Amino acid sequence: MCGTSVGPVVSSVPVTQPSSPPPPPPPAYPPVVEPPRYSPPANNFTEQPREPYVPPPKPPDPQPPKRLPLLKLIHTSGREYGLPGEAGYIGRCSQSMTLPPEIDLTGIPNEGIISRRHARVYWDWSQNAYMIVDMSTNGIYLNGNPLTPGVQYRLFNGDALQLGQENLINFKVVVM
Repeated sequence: MCGTSVGPVVSSVPVTQPSSPPPPPPPAYPPVVEPPRYSPPANNFTEQPREPYVPPPKPPDPQPPKRLPLLKLIHTSGREYGLPGEAGYIGRCSQSMTLPPEIDLTGIPNEGIISRRHARVYWDWSQNAYMIVDMSTNGIYLNGNPLTPGVQYRLFNGDALQLGQENLINFKVVVM
């Protein structure tokens, strides 16, 4: 060893050379990326203010609404009795009744022949007519023909109505 160089010498101690800094560690969470914002598609026309919806007018009814005709019974004395509604009873009032009949014949001559609920009268919309039902024991005659109790009969303008069998209580039917 004389001091002469034998060639490249490899040292057993590592030689540190200046190097670049180590790369940063990867982030613990992925970065937050915002989704793209919605933008409406472009159109070529401008938005106009809208008018409120108004439904079209209804066409007029071809027929006027039906009205209930008036039923009157005219006694041979000239006294008139009208039916105040669509239905009711013909009869005579008594003290034991809580509701008087709609056509109260109390006070006419021979009223004892009339039952308290002698007949029921009502407007039948399907037949477009007033109907009468005999509910008495003394009977009803319509144009001289006896009515069967519990059966409905049609009343026409000008009909003759007799209550009881002795021809003592008579009316003319008026439908207006």
